[in-house]
Formats: sequence, C-alpha cells, structure tokens
Amino acid sequence: MPVRFDRMSARTCVVLSVVLLTFQGLALFALGRPFICECGHVTFWYGNPSGPENSQQLTDWYTFTHLLHGFLLYLLLWLIAPRAPLRLKLVVVFGIEAVWEIAENSPFIVERYRQSALAQGYAGDSIVNSITDSLAAALGFVLASVLPVRVSVAAVIGIELFLGYMIHDNLTLNVIHLIRPDGASLR
Repeated sequence: MPVRFDRMSARTCVVLSVVLLTFQGLALFALGRPFICECGHVTFWYGNPSGPENSQQLTDWYTFTHLLHGFLLYLLLWLIAPRAPLRLKLVVVFGIEAVWEIAENSPFIVERYRQSALAQGYAGDSIVNSITDSLAAALGFVLASVLPVRVSVAAVIGIELFLGYMIHDNLTLNVIHLIRPDGASLR
C-alpha cells in the first residue's frame, strides 16, 4: 500500500521532524561535536563572529543565514512540489537542513571554511547551535509561507545586506567561500 503523504497528520509531521533533529544531533555527536560550548555555559546570543564561542552558543550572526535557508527552501519546494502539503514540506526542510548541518560539521567542510580569512578559527558547531540553526531554517520556511512574496524577497535582501554590513559576511559570501575559500570579501 503506497504512503499517502497528502494525508499525513500534523502530529506525524512533528514526530518526523523531531526524529530528524534527533538524527542530526546523534550524527554530530558521532562526528565528535560537543553538545554545548566547551566553555561550559550556554547563552542565547553570541555576537562576536570571529570569537571562540561563535557557532557554539544557541544563536549567533550565522543563525540569520539559516533563517535564509528556510526562505530559499520554501521557494525551492514551492517550485518542485507546489501541491504538496505545507507540513510535509516542513518535514523535508528539517531533513535537508539536517543533512546540511551534518555535512557542514564534517572535517572536510570545517577545514574548507577555515581556509577563508573570515573563518580561520572556525571549529564547527556545537550540537545545540546546530539544532537551533535547523529551527531557524524552519522559522524562515514558515515565515516565507505566510508573508507576501515581496516582503519575503525584501527580508532576504535586507538580511543579506545587514549581515554584510555588520559582520562582513552573509549567506552569499558563505557559499562563495565554501566553493572558493580565497574568494570575495566585504572587508
């Protein structure tokens, strides 16, 4: 009997999302990522993009890039599966973001980021930071689903410009640095 994704309950989608977040956390643990910052404490916000607790606390400047992931994943899923239920698409967002978070914290990608002048001290994410990043992507997806298109586009552009101004980095530059570590910078 085929699975009817269009009839999947909200409860099933929540359970699947939690399973994906749990898988993400376990995979990061297997990669040797610390559960919390090795400094021994957890804070909601860490604002120094080149400091030792960047990507270790619950949120930081790069949380905004994960919010943008959600906006972009909404667009992608709207293009490839326009009739799929929103709750199913949200589960897919959690799956895609989990895969990205695991890949982003692999030794290869961590080293790739370190080759960039902006991320020379980057050590990867703590598990709590990574989970929060996935939740930020889900929030971006939900926002994109309820906001008018022009507001979503303005939000994405605004966040990119804001991050570029504040920390001289953003999602666009992050992708460029991942592909070509000696690439562009806003400094």
